[in-house]
Amino acid sequence: MKKYHFIAVGGAVMHQMAILLKKQGNHVSGSDDAIFDPAKSNLQKFGILPLELGWNENVITSDLDCIILGMHARADNPELIKAKALNIPVYSFPEFIFNQSIDKKRIVVGGSHGKTTTTAMIIHALKAQNIQFDYLVGSKLDDLDFMVDLNPENKIIVIEGDEYLSSPIDLRSKFLHYKPHIAIITGIAWDHINVFPTFESYLDTFKLFMESVSETLILNKEDAELLNLEKKTDINCDLIHYETLPFDINEGLTTIQFSNKNYALKIFGKHNISNMASAMHACKAIGISENDFLESMQSFGGTAKRLEKIYEIPEKKCTVYRDFAHAPSKVKATVAATREQFPTRKLIAIFELHTFSSLQTDFLNEYKKSLEGADFASVYIDDEALAIKRMERHSQSQLLQAFDYENLEILNQKEDILNFMDKMPMENCVYLLMSSGHLGGLNFVKWFSEKN
Repeated sequence: MKKYHFIAVGGAVMHQMAILLKKQGNHVSGSDDAIFDPAKSNLQKFGILPLELGWNENVITSDLDCIILGMHARADNPELIKAKALNIPVYSFPEFIFNQSIDKKRIVVGGSHGKTTTTAMIIHALKAQNIQFDYLVGSKLDDLDFMVDLNPENKIIVIEGDEYLSSPIDLRSKFLHYKPHIAIITGIAWDHINVFPTFESYLDTFKLFMESVSETLILNKEDAELLNLEKKTDINCDLIHYETLPFDINEGLTTIQFSNKNYALKIFGKHNISNMASAMHACKAIGISENDFLESMQSFGGTAKRLEKIYEIPEKKCTVYRDFAHAPSKVKATVAATREQFPTRKLIAIFELHTFSSLQTDFLNEYKKSLEGADFASVYIDDEALAIKRMERHSQSQLLQAFDYENLEILNQKEDILNFMDKMPMENCVYLLMSSGHLGGLNFVKWFSEKN
């Protein structure tokens, strides 16, 4: 049994790691200045919820084996300062993951978009083949109990490799800790501008990631920025370029054609089929045949908030999807995929500008033409989100010019979202709700149920 203390234990994956270590028989404690559900209830259930919110240096004692430091904490955190004074080892979350998987085959999925879906595809294929594995994903998947799992007996770990910072005292990208044997990069599109103020600085961290791969690097052949970066990178492993698998759409059903066989899918979108190709190569590198992989993909239902169908009125041919899209490349790909899947339906897009990066005035122009393909489109900005981030509201002319979409509607209140939807058709249509935030906290399933 070891003694672990989590600083900033309330994070989505941090609290799940704390629970995992507790279930393995370790002594686990944690602290945070704010903890919300589901983390609060989960921590309470396993006896890890701190008695009081806030930081208390007295909980840091010399018998602790290590500290796991979350990104939410600050570098001047009193618990962190005390831990350093006592020479207690302090690990960022990705450092800890690497240390726990040092003897495993590490498969890491990186890229500006598609990481969660691609990681989920690999996991789905491994489960279909009854292969035991560890994992770390950025959001909860339907067929997994947690976002992270570690078992000393497993020989493989599948990791969603985020390029965001590791901790307040370790400003390296998370994926630079993992030292993958097999790695995927789905594409590069400038993101996290609060951390990477220039596109060049963003490229630099991916270059380092590519150079850290020891066995097989799998790159998107259709991404120009990635191919340009490859030319400037010292790659010391086998290199595979992948491209979107051939597919066909017939009456809303997507079918892949590969090696003279057809594979009907539950998911759709060129970007998803591209992600599938990369996952297929990664699985092939660990011994899963292309046929077995594609067979398993027929039952893959996607991931939460990634073109997730949340409501449907079949008799009216009205379908509602929600998607986590927030970066310009993700918004554009999601709109394009939905347009291609439903070419004869009216496409109604509602997009929330929510992240710190996306709300930056200098970054807005990256969204130019991203909503092209929608018949009706609106952009929502939550006043509360602006207040929390201490940012000023953009003018309507700024937003209209940035998105370059004729008749774009700018929504300022959650009531504006409902008023916008009230004007939209309810037959032969697709609603696409895109946000990494909360879209006003509205219950869209209830709204459509009442309208039907």
